[in-house]
Order: sequence, then structure tokens, then C-alpha cells
Amino acid sequence: MTEADFIPKNYTNNSEKGSITWQSPSNIALVKYWGKYGEQLPANTSVSFTLSNCKTITELKYELKKTPSNTFDFEVYFEGKKSENFKPKIKTFFNRVEKYVPFLKDYQFEIHTENTFPHSSGIASSASGMSALALCLVDLEKSLRLRSESQENYNNARSLSGVEMSESYFTNKASFLARLGSGSASRSIEGDMVVWGEHSEIKGSSNLFGIKYPLPVHENFKKYQDTILLVDKGEKQVSSSVGHNLMHNHPFSEERFQQANENLSKLITIFESGNLSEFIKIVESEALSLHAMMMTSMPYFILMKPNTLEIINKIWSYRNETNSYICFTLDAGANVHVLYPESEKKEILEFIKNELVAFCQNGQYICDQIGFGSKKH
Repeated sequence: MTEADFIPKNYTNNSEKGSITWQSPSNIALVKYWGKYGEQLPANTSVSFTLSNCKTITELKYELKKTPSNTFDFEVYFEGKKSENFKPKIKTFFNRVEKYVPFLKDYQFEIHTENTFPHSSGIASSASGMSALALCLVDLEKSLRLRSESQENYNNARSLSGVEMSESYFTNKASFLARLGSGSASRSIEGDMVVWGEHSEIKGSSNLFGIKYPLPVHENFKKYQDTILLVDKGEKQVSSSVGHNLMHNHPFSEERFQQANENLSKLITIFESGNLSEFIKIVESEALSLHAMMMTSMPYFILMKPNTLEIINKIWSYRNETNSYICFTLDAGANVHVLYPESEKKEILEFIKNELVAFCQNGQYICDQIGFGSKKH
């Protein structure tokens, strides 16, 4: 598919008022996306676990404008309170996606959103938040087209672009739009593992949207656990957008992109065989490579904190002493995602409570596991 497949043709606005609600989860990348080109396109392929409990619930209320205008008219409410802080990012998002959902200026919107995880907890909410909003927009597009179809064609209704609004088209377009709000949001539409970015060994993979991982996955990776240790809940000193842009002139960028794609090739075999020892090597190497890119960019920066390193060393010691399959990964911040198979859940949660919680800000951590993607309310 190309961008043109998501551009609508003519349609009729005959849905004057309504609301749509979707929930969408966060995700944690195993092979990291760091570096982009064009309009939110990835410089390398990434693969992620979709989380189950950390999600955003968004209600989109819409009403047809009585007087047409050439502006985006919307208000944002976070956990019941009007928020001006989110508006600039959503306005940028609307500017990027208007070509693909051209009814945006026809309506007044109220966006009501909330997270199931604490706000400002240090967990990036852009993936879950932007994917939930994108799902609402595609659902509204589908509704507009359905309502504009003649009755005899109602059951064969097609999307505004003339392509049948099948489930796969719906999810592809939602991921496509979500990507334009936040790259990692493209991986939050489906579950339980999602690939974003073209890869020669993964049929159907695309830079335009994420797809559900289509190859064999061993039972070892089903219901995989992720306990998120909240080391630092403060605002990052360097945003992810700035960090991505610093890859353009990075001395090691090409080698990093090659490394990521090769690591995904290795994971294809690992996912099929269930080899947890090799899984650990790839996942931890990817996490440290991500932060190595930050530390060697110009300007350079460090997002890990001393307690991040304390936790990593504790995990390594515990693994050596017990032969556990515990490992860690990191996002673009100080928090640590502790990954482990469900079979070790009891023992590792005890280890986390006894040894790792002391390094968390206010002792906070969140238990999660692989989930099954977005859901309409």
C-alpha cells in the first residue's frame, strides 16, 4: 500500500453529532526505532510487545459546524479537566493527517482522554494516546461513509477512498495515522507483537504502518511479563523527537540501522525456537545500543540515571546466581522494563519487591504483560 491508498475521495457529511470511544495500549520495543526520515518514517525496522494494562482511553465527541471555517476547532480534556498542554501536539497531528481525514475542519471536537497508568509517571503516553485518537478518527471516517451510502449499497459500504473498509484496511489506516502523531504509536493498534518498518524477511512489513508479527512464535513468549520500574518520573531533558533528529548526522547511524535490522533477523529465529538465552542477548544489547546513540550524538546526552544502572546490575547478578531468564529493556528514558516469562512470575516479583523497588522513585512500579491491542468501547 502507498500513501495514496489512504486519501479519501468525495463523500457527504451527514453525521451531525455523535461520539466514538477507543482504548489503545502502550508498547515496548524489543528492537528499537531511533532515527527517522521524511514524515515520521523509520530508519530501521522495529518490533515490540504490546502491553495489556498501560493504555489510554479516548472519547472523541464531534458536532458539525453551523458555520464552515478553515480552522481546526477542538478542546482537550484530560481526566475530566480542560488541558491546554496537549493542544499544540494534537494541532500538529491534525495538520499532518488532514489530507487523509479531510473532514477535520468540518467538525467541532471534544477530545476526552485518560490513562490507566499515572500521568507523569515516566511512561511515555504518546503511543497509546495518539493511537487511540487515530482509531477514533478512522471510526468516524467509516461512519461518514456508511451514512452516505445509498441503502442498496449499505451492506457493501466502502471507505472514503473507495477501498473496502475491511478490518485490515481499518487497522492499517489507524496505524498509518497514529504514526504521524508518534512513530511508536503505529505499533499500538494491534497485539501481541507488532513490526513497523520494511524488512526483507517479514512479508507485508511497511514503513507506513505497523503489522501484527506474522511469523511463528514459541509458547515461551506467550503472556510474557513486563514490570515497569519507575526510576524517574520527571520530564526528559531531551525529547524523543530531538533525539531522533540527532541521528541525521550521527557518526554511527548507518551501523546502528544495520545492527537493528540484523537483530530483528536473529529474533525471527529466536521467536520460533523459543531460545530465551539468545532473546536476552538481543533485547539487552538493543536497549544499551539505543542509549549509546544518545551518548555519542552531538550534542550528547544521558537519559539513564544512577538507579537505572543499579537495577541493571542487580538483574545481572540475580540472573547469574539463579539461572533465571529475567532481562531488561529501556525506552528513551531512565525507567527499566523488567521482562521475564510467565513461568517465573512469582519468583521474579519477589526479587523485584525485595531488591529493586528501593531504586524506584517513591517505590513505584507497574506490573504488565503482553496484551491484545486496541478495543472499541
